[in-house]
Amino acid sequence: MQAFQLVAWQQPPELREVPMPEPGPGEVLIKVAGAGACHSDLHLMDWPAGQMPFDPPFTLGHENAGWVERVGAGVDTVQVSEAVAVYGPWGCGHCRACRRSSENYCERQAEIGVMGGGLGLNGGMAEYLLVPSARLLVPLGGLDPRDAAPLSDAALTPYHAIKRSLHKLTPGSTAVVIGVGGLGHMAVQILSAISGAQIVAVDTSPEKLALATDIGAHVTVEAGASAAELVREATEGRGAELVLDVVGSDETIALAAQCGRSEGDVTIVGLAGGTFPMSFFSQPYECSISTTYWGSAIELIEVLELARAGKIRAHVQRFPLAQAAEVYERLRDGQIDGRAVICPHE
Repeated sequence: MQAFQLVAWQQPPELREVPMPEPGPGEVLIKVAGAGACHSDLHLMDWPAGQMPFDPPFTLGHENAGWVERVGAGVDTVQVSEAVAVYGPWGCGHCRACRRSSENYCERQAEIGVMGGGLGLNGGMAEYLLVPSARLLVPLGGLDPRDAAPLSDAALTPYHAIKRSLHKLTPGSTAVVIGVGGLGHMAVQILSAISGAQIVAVDTSPEKLALATDIGAHVTVEAGASAAELVREATEGRGAELVLDVVGSDETIALAAQCGRSEGDVTIVGLAGGTFPMSFFSQPYECSISTTYWGSAIELIEVLELARAGKIRAHVQRFPLAQAAEVYERLRDGQIDGRAVICPHE
């Protein structure tokens, strides 16, 4: 079968012919319907050897959904042909974090040495994906797996980041989303669906700001020298209870810190590698600056419930597997609106 693989660090991925996987005991073979092209994959391609605790070659695609093709011995919780989302962080399954479904924070991650399909192990940008355990699969119900694939990361990651601050997002509060790309356009919808906050979207692209307005943002701000001042105007000078930075560069983190308020949260989920020179006076009093990584399997179930209820929807552009390299170039150039999804069987 064909697979889009990272074969060496700092080298372009390649479409290669690889063996068809066979599920062993406890494993599940998924016929891939869709695999989201995530901006973090671009960072993965660009990072030097030693940046990550694993090495190529492996198939890209950590944001996956499809249909159960075959099951290994002992699997009885999913059925052949059932549509499922694949929970992306693959932990040990046994530590305290994993037992509460937070495999994104597996206590044995360093020992395992890989982070999941598309992150050290073969991911979903192939015709079939081998999933090591049925516990990592969540039924989709009536959702189309080609359109639901981004929900497993592009929606789950901001959902987790928003949920931890949800008690602060009461009516009269403000949440700021910096970057209205794959994760950001889902963050705007999630905030609209589950919070009472005014939503402010910040981006460099007028087209993405127009999308933000269409999907629930109350205020849009073009990124630039006056962005922090405009956000403060939208909050009557108080700043925002939550600032979600889905870019993570030096510039966006600095902007995020300027937009927060006392006792607010600045949460960085973007992987652009920015840093922030923190001091006693670098942000308002008791304004926390933190990072999050992905979300729990229970939270993925909640995200899928929101999608089934029609409250959130990934804006998807579908592409065949043969165009995967082109898709990532378009993503790098900022030419993808919403989320690009590779569909190997289209």
